[in-house]
Amino acid sequence: MSDDQPLPTNDQPSLSDGKRLLSSDRSLLTTDRSLLSGGKPRQRDAAATKARLLQAATDEFATHGIAGARIDRIAAAAKANKALVYAYFGNKEALFEAVLDTHVGRLLAEVPFTADDLPGYAGRLFDYLLAHPHQLRLATWHRLEEGADKRNPAELNDSLEHNAGLIATAQDRGTLPTTFTPADLLVFTLALSSAWMPGSPTAMPRAALDIHRAAVVEAVRRLVTK
Repeated sequence: MSDDQPLPTNDQPSLSDGKRLLSSDRSLLTTDRSLLSGGKPRQRDAAATKARLLQAATDEFATHGIAGARIDRIAAAAKANKALVYAYFGNKEALFEAVLDTHVGRLLAEVPFTADDLPGYAGRLFDYLLAHPHQLRLATWHRLEEGADKRNPAELNDSLEHNAGLIATAQDRGTLPTTFTPADLLVFTLALSSAWMPGSPTAMPRAALDIHRAAVVEAVRRLVTK
């Protein structure tokens, strides 16, 4: 044997050792195939896994809150490895913030604010919250468990400030009364829109929901009638 040839050592894994290592962690490889692309996650697979985790986390947080939620259950529901939750989101609290941000973004996109038609906006918001019961549950857990130390999502704060500004502009034009401040009028509209929300869209007869929706729209109409 020449001096240049490396000596065999017991530290070098055998072929059978490699097979055992591969099979022992096959769950991680099959759970997220994005990890197999030369060490670089394939964006499409990573996005799909994140979407499943966010949906599973939505259900978990809406049901159990932040303290009661379990990463194990979220990963199992998403059919993903638990390690991916930490890899993508960092920790449970950050995952909750990502869930809240996602749902706030959807609400703002699907229910555009109209200062010149606050009654119509209230009706559309009522419909959205009824169809998406997780929205209010997540907001409630956010207030109860995170309190004043945690601010609202930045997108929500920006939207509230912007919408109050639109109300102020409408008041300056004379199309809205100045009985209430812009912030108060906005908060009253939001509160009325969510006041009759049941725990589930099927928890109340449709006829009763229609009556409540009409009452919400009428209440906001009276608020803005000069």
